[in-house]
Amino acid sequence: MEPVILASIVLIGGFILALALGAPVAVAMGVPSALAIVVLLGWDSGALTSAQRLFTASNSFALLAIPFFILAGGLMNTGGIAQRLIDLAQVIAGRVPASLAQTTVVSNAMFGAVSGASVASAAAVGSVLSPPMKKAGYDPAFSAAVNAAASPAGMLIPPSNTFIVYSLVSSTSVAALFMAGIGPGLLWALVCMAMVALYARKRPELRGGQHVTLRQAGIVLVRAVPALLMIVIVIGGILSGIFTATESSVIAVLYSLVLGLIQKTLPVRALPSITLEAAKTTAIVMLLIGVSGILAWVMSFARVPVLVADALLGLTDNTVVILILIMIILLLVGTVMDPTPAILIFTPIFLPIVVQLGVDPIHFGAMMVFNMCLGNISPPVGNNLFVAARVAGVRIEPMISRIMPFFWALTAALFIVAFVPQLSMWLPTIMGLTTP
Repeated sequence: MEPVILASIVLIGGFILALALGAPVAVAMGVPSALAIVVLLGWDSGALTSAQRLFTASNSFALLAIPFFILAGGLMNTGGIAQRLIDLAQVIAGRVPASLAQTTVVSNAMFGAVSGASVASAAAVGSVLSPPMKKAGYDPAFSAAVNAAASPAGMLIPPSNTFIVYSLVSSTSVAALFMAGIGPGLLWALVCMAMVALYARKRPELRGGQHVTLRQAGIVLVRAVPALLMIVIVIGGILSGIFTATESSVIAVLYSLVLGLIQKTLPVRALPSITLEAAKTTAIVMLLIGVSGILAWVMSFARVPVLVADALLGLTDNTVVILILIMIILLLVGTVMDPTPAILIFTPIFLPIVVQLGVDPIHFGAMMVFNMCLGNISPPVGNNLFVAARVAGVRIEPMISRIMPFFWALTAALFIVAFVPQLSMWLPTIMGLTTP
């Protein structure tokens, strides 16, 4: 048997077997990839190449942004910034029907804009708003579904760790990707708000909003300004060229730490546990990135991207059809795989195809991350479903029927992101971060 064919069998079969046995995704990616290299090059050269690719994939200055943004998110969540943003969101959405559900959507978008993590957003917003929503007469399963559906906006609105990973794999500008995510991120939030409004029309008791006085709104806004200012500093600094995305992540940590200590909302005794949790999350992400380097080498050696491109282009050269096929594949992948490994595996496969068809890599990045956001809420295994269900104290089963209308509406929004490139490209273009 040809070594390439045998290596492909080892790679694909090992990956499927490892996942079936319940192995972590990093192990399921790394071990079969390393064994495939051994099949191709022999034991000594294969082991050396695997180690080199593991190191090379992780040895990137840009990747330092990930642990710092993760740590900044932990500091903000513990330091009370989440509560202040939720209070501001309640002022913004307080007068509309189903105001608490709308507040959940706005809060997730705002907290996602400072934390960049959808799971952290779902946990923070859900823990604060689930009790008052239950007291106000909301269906607990619906409350959890709204929280789960809205939380992935944080993966699109900058800063976003997911875009940093895509930037690494695609060799594109982090600043351009951050700006490209704003339009799709706002679209995500608007779709969720529209679905909540439709829900409110069927529930007369939820049609009235909550009255907030001008004085109360002013107090809440003043309290939230320091948290909002961090977004301006981080994103403004990147766009103006004052500092890189990696340097901005360090500034985000320092800003969150100083703000929490000055306002006395961040207990010093909590810092070791926050740092430990950030280190654990970082270790998982970095291991995924490292083993993806091994997998990428195997796929390149076996010409997998070329074969996939030839297969797709052999079916059709219609850009619309190919983008729809790619979206379907990514949607199916997103139901069983986290965004980081999915982006690491499939970007090298699909990006050359869409670039050949004239699709901008920045636009494709926005489309791909939107796809991965859908995977985070897709039943039955989307991560955000379990987090939202846990903080709301409900079972996952009743949530599924409540979240499906959001899922289908957001799937329709995915087609807008894919086929209206101006939505994601107008900001990077007018800011000179990419060519028109």
